[in-house]
Amino acid sequence: MKNYDVAIIGAGTSGLSARREVARLTDNYVVIDHGELGTTCARVGCMPSKVLIQVAEDFHRRRHYDAIGITGAEDLSIDTTRVMSHVRSLRDRFVRGVRSDMESWVGNHLLRKRARFTDPNTLDLGDEQIRAERIVIATGSTPVIPGPWQPYRKYLTDTDKFFELPKLPDSIGIIGLGVIGLELGLALARLGIRVEAVTLDKAFGGLTDPCLQEYCYEQFKKEMPIHLQAVTGLGEDNGQLKIQLEDGQSLSVDAALVTMGRRPNLAGLGIEELGIPTDRGIPEFDKNTFRVSGTPWYIAGDVNGTRPVLHEAADEGRIAGYNSVRSEDQCFRRRTPLMITFSSPNVAMVGETHKALTERNADFVTGSVAMKARAGRS
Repeated sequence: MKNYDVAIIGAGTSGLSARREVARLTDNYVVIDHGELGTTCARVGCMPSKVLIQVAEDFHRRRHYDAIGITGAEDLSIDTTRVMSHVRSLRDRFVRGVRSDMESWVGNHLLRKRARFTDPNTLDLGDEQIRAERIVIATGSTPVIPGPWQPYRKYLTDTDKFFELPKLPDSIGIIGLGVIGLELGLALARLGIRVEAVTLDKAFGGLTDPCLQEYCYEQFKKEMPIHLQAVTGLGEDNGQLKIQLEDGQSLSVDAALVTMGRRPNLAGLGIEELGIPTDRGIPEFDKNTFRVSGTPWYIAGDVNGTRPVLHEAADEGRIAGYNSVRSEDQCFRRRTPLMITFSSPNVAMVGETHKALTERNADFVTGSVAMKARAGRS
């Protein structure tokens, strides 16, 4: 059995950040990943989505060309097959960039296998077992599609599959208006796709301030219908998907993008069989060191469910990697939370949310300033 100082499960943003820290102090490490390389952000997340958003914004600007002396914009059209090909082309470039950064170490340190714990220090890789003094769990997350909806899978896509569509449908339902659903829903609407957006509340992009929620609702619904209801079921009729709402209404669309959140990739690791304490299925861990309580493990990135954002995953990976090669864990002060949703208007949140401040009875003040565009502009 091979013995390592550190084993890192997952070669996404967090795992790669952890590896860089580990490699500073030891060459006796291994990274284990059986899936596609290139990171979630570069392959199916914030990078390809921004390409599509930019295309949509360029096309949307045609509405204002005449005002600045550019005529003929009414004849512009969209070829969504070429749009998606363009998105994938840039996506592939982003992924190549990530993979090129890995070339110096993959030959000696990357194992393309699945890992499962047999005890806190031992991993079963199928055809061999390895042992590590410390283990970093950085397995990421997967989009959620409810089990009862699986019979309609041919109509459904998620962000792991969306950018592989050869062309965009004429109509699409967006189920969930968090950051991903909001960004892609608005982009598709600006590309001329008929969008039907469904969400339970007005927490667009994670907003919790009631005033901002209401303002954004009024702005976003100018570009796409927003149904503030639960989806009670799906159906099929004449080759279209039927999205059934709680008020009895049924929305007919060619396809639906399900953006109802992501679940941690912990299934199959065997953690539950070791009796490790968990909170909603996630091993309990110290949020300053990322050490899993009572184990030689660290858990970082989207898999721990705390701050599922690229720069936060990178930070967590660095902290976990730093601690995994030292005799004593160090606590790190985290950067101020920052999240941006690329919508119109954009949504940005810095620091504690309105909800968090309210729940802890904080003494805080609110203020506002209007920075809306001049009349006649969107």
